[in-house]
Amino acid sequence: MARDFLRIVACGSVDDGKSTLIGRLLAEAGRVPDDERAALAKASATHGTRGGDIDYALLLDGLEAEREQGITIDVAWRHLDTPRRRFLIADCPGHVQYTRNMATGASVADLAIVLVDATRGLLPQTFRHTAIASMFGVRHVLLAVNKMDRVGHDRAVFEAIADAYRAHAGKLGIADVAVIPLAAATGANVTTPARDAMPWYPGPTVLEHLESVVVTPRGAGLPARLPVQLVLRDGDGGRWLAGTLASGTLRPGDAMRIEPDGVAATVAALRRSGESAAEAHAGEAVSVRLAEDVDAARGDVLAAASAPLAATDQFVADLLWFDEAALLPGRRYQLQAGTRVVGARVGEIKHLLDPETLQPLAAKRLEANDIGEVALALDAPIPYAPHAEEPALGSFILVDMLTRATVGAGMVRHGLRRADNLHWQALDVTPAVRAGLKGQRPRCVWFTGLSGAGKSTIANLVERGLVARGCHTYLLDGDNVRHGLNRDLGFTEEDRVENVRRVAHVARLMTDAGLIVLVSFISPFRAERAAARALFDDGDFIEVFVDTPLAEAERRDVKGLYAKARRGDLPNFTGIDSPYEVPEAAELVLDTMAEGADALAGRVIDLLLA
Repeated sequence: MARDFLRIVACGSVDDGKSTLIGRLLAEAGRVPDDERAALAKASATHGTRGGDIDYALLLDGLEAEREQGITIDVAWRHLDTPRRRFLIADCPGHVQYTRNMATGASVADLAIVLVDATRGLLPQTFRHTAIASMFGVRHVLLAVNKMDRVGHDRAVFEAIADAYRAHAGKLGIADVAVIPLAAATGANVTTPARDAMPWYPGPTVLEHLESVVVTPRGAGLPARLPVQLVLRDGDGGRWLAGTLASGTLRPGDAMRIEPDGVAATVAALRRSGESAAEAHAGEAVSVRLAEDVDAARGDVLAAASAPLAATDQFVADLLWFDEAALLPGRRYQLQAGTRVVGARVGEIKHLLDPETLQPLAAKRLEANDIGEVALALDAPIPYAPHAEEPALGSFILVDMLTRATVGAGMVRHGLRRADNLHWQALDVTPAVRAGLKGQRPRCVWFTGLSGAGKSTIANLVERGLVARGCHTYLLDGDNVRHGLNRDLGFTEEDRVENVRRVAHVARLMTDAGLIVLVSFISPFRAERAAARALFDDGDFIEVFVDTPLAEAERRDVKGLYAKARRGDLPNFTGIDSPYEVPEAAELVLDTMAEGADALAGRVIDLLLA
């Protein structure tokens, strides 16, 4: 009889004994070479040299995982085979700065082992890891109450921890919680029952529970859904859609739809590992040839016709934030959902979740390791399903548009109805028609630099010069706009993001009207300037960096703002206590220390009219 496969994420706070427990399982239940078993026995004789915990897993894996000052940086994947079951264990670091690694393991896990030190009880990281496990759809938890030998195998201590944890997990919707008292360092209740030390506990050992627990595999019982990763052609010119089947079973003859467009199609043939197949199951890499000559591309989803997928460009999601730079409403990222990549903007942070109390808290930002509920707006609709219904199509990551780093992972709760009720209205008068009437190429010229750098002065001279040459222009100045459109915004980082977002969209509308738009804003953050650029076609956005050293801008201080900031009367002032991120690839750099304002304005005009 074939053994089934169980994916486990093992987590807990630092020094709770997670690696010791995994090492015991590997050594006593798995298939470990004799030389490694000897090393384990030798290490066991030195018990107590690392605060009572022996890092058996580290010994057995020979420092394969990257380490820094003794801290695991990445997830270490451990394989364990027993006569009854095969296991893949994600050994996640306990340090709070590596919470993203725990999320990596939880994203594919069927069961979570949460380690707790009986001498310390439930800690903030215990609650955080449990919330992440729940968020990523893990519905089976083994709470391993470790170091029972250090509390005299006290039943009352164990039961107090067990009761508190079960109550907490129940609020998160985790119904299946097993709790086992153990001492990983001595092996008690890991693979061998500790009847003498804990006669009051009649339950299974850790290994017995892992071998017997019944879990429903992810994607089981769901309709067939295949996110298209590649489009291939064979030697006969046949077109094949390749990807990993997210859910369900696929067979030749199945009626399908290509989402998000909803085009009908029929499966003509299947391949697995390059060979013809009669069917494919969830988790298998497969290639599909359709009977119809219809268009499909990477990012589309082949879905069973009996269960079509919804598509939306706005939804609410639970989001785990990874990055040291805070998540701010209005900031743009790339969203990757399955094989589809699309631009996205965080529209609203609905609340921040307190992992310990599970209370929603008001928040204007998410910091590293925070969990929050957010609303996202996408540049284009994507096919999706709520994560609670289908994890593979209801999960996504957010990627920083500049650094390409993964900064967050999310689970879709539901689409927003307003997305279904909003449609683009076709208009007869196009931007090209408006530009033709004015006889010019509309563009956005974005002046950025420190306060006092000379942006407004140069932009004003540029507009005067363009108008003298018969051009149709408009100048959006940062100070002027704050008297009206952005009067409600302050100077916090969140408000600065929203300030630039609004003006960028206004500038976009003005270029649609056929104007050359000059924008003079400090706009201190690269991410927001990149988001503004993304609204325009290639070549229609010109970033102009007005380069003036901070000391010179402060010396000028025409408006007296630097003096106020130095006194502490003007917080969050760019260059003093709020950063300015210098453009890395501006179309034009104007050195105000080398040339005068008239000459610099002439350089901008020459670029526009070339």
